[in-house]
Amino acid sequence: MELKRVVVTGLGALTPIGNNISEYWDGLINGKSGAGRITHFEPEKFKTQFACEVKNFNVNDFIPRKEARRLDKFSQYAVVASDEAIQDSKLDPETIDKKRVGVIWGAGIGGIETFHNEVRDFTKGDGTPRFNPFFIPKMIADIAPGHISIKNGFMGPSYTTVSACASSANAIIDALNYIRLGHCDVIITGGSEAAVTESGIGGFNALQALSTNNENPEQASRPFDANRDGFVLGEGAGALILEEYEHAKARGAKIYAEVIGGGLSSDAYHMTAPHPEGTGVIAVMENCLNNAGIKPEDVDIINTHGTSTPLGDVAELKAISKVFGDHAKNININSTKSMTGHLLGAAGAIEAVASILSLEHGIVPPTINHNTVDENINPELNLTLNTAQKREAKIAMSNTFGFGGHNACIVLKKIEA
Repeated sequence: MELKRVVVTGLGALTPIGNNISEYWDGLINGKSGAGRITHFEPEKFKTQFACEVKNFNVNDFIPRKEARRLDKFSQYAVVASDEAIQDSKLDPETIDKKRVGVIWGAGIGGIETFHNEVRDFTKGDGTPRFNPFFIPKMIADIAPGHISIKNGFMGPSYTTVSACASSANAIIDALNYIRLGHCDVIITGGSEAAVTESGIGGFNALQALSTNNENPEQASRPFDANRDGFVLGEGAGALILEEYEHAKARGAKIYAEVIGGGLSSDAYHMTAPHPEGTGVIAVMENCLNNAGIKPEDVDIINTHGTSTPLGDVAELKAISKVFGDHAKNININSTKSMTGHLLGAAGAIEAVASILSLEHGIVPPTINHNTVDENINPELNLTLNTAQKREAKIAMSNTFGFGGHNACIVLKKIEA
């Protein structure tokens, strides 16, 4: 069976450094940090008092007030980002076959704010079980693609992938395969997360996973720097319209890039820590290259998982050196999490968007906040430190890994005009 070609025809973003694609890209290439003191709640008693929050966002500018109240913030973000991507793609609802349009979305946690608020309010009472009737529909992780499908009348497959921080990359790979196999013409994919809450910050603090650099939050997300001390929690959403190539060409759609491969693997090692030699990461990148039918030396850019954790950054770069050998030094390697923070289940989506925009504009966003060389990292690697670099690239790879050892990798190719 001949596989269909799959291309990207629309993009949407709602991030800590920009509330749409244009603002997001501007923030990326200018090395803008999205970190600052938490405003969603009073963080004074928490070890970490900062995060990468979405800013200047009023949901009622996009969703009517009554409807918005029935959506957890992670679903609000999903609807807004997907709306931008759908509009960008110029899909015509009157001419497309909605039975062949699906929504496959990623979320690692889902409605944690709704869960926190409902349980907190219940425990303040007299023990009588009084809960909002929208408690469960707002909280469940699968509800975001449901809202996107309902709003647009899309009747193809609709579900959420949950693989911790690999969730939205997992969703993109599932969407790729549905279209490749001829089951759909178009799939809205991506991911959203809204875990900057008391439970989110408190839980990750208990794991000792977050940076505690409260004095300099804008410099706290510092992948590959010797003094990194944990990741910075972020929130937001990224959306991509994946479309069968001939379908896109027939309607004259703008094509951003082709999705040529996706790979998955498991570390099978530890609940939260990567294998120190990056064995699972090696496997996922090799799987992805094989799936795409390309050689290691074909890759120009790698947007790493690069969370700014002491163990994870070193393991990933060791894996890159292993897979790409001498060619590794020719690759522009970066971590856009240095600017956006870690969006958990939405990370793969916004980083895939960043990779696509890099191919389109011929610029690789920087890894900011790098001041001190880590002697455990190969000095020959080009980590695109502190300043964006021009690069006329043809192929970009995006890595995303999650607690539980879930690894996902995507390869994107620039389509020549």
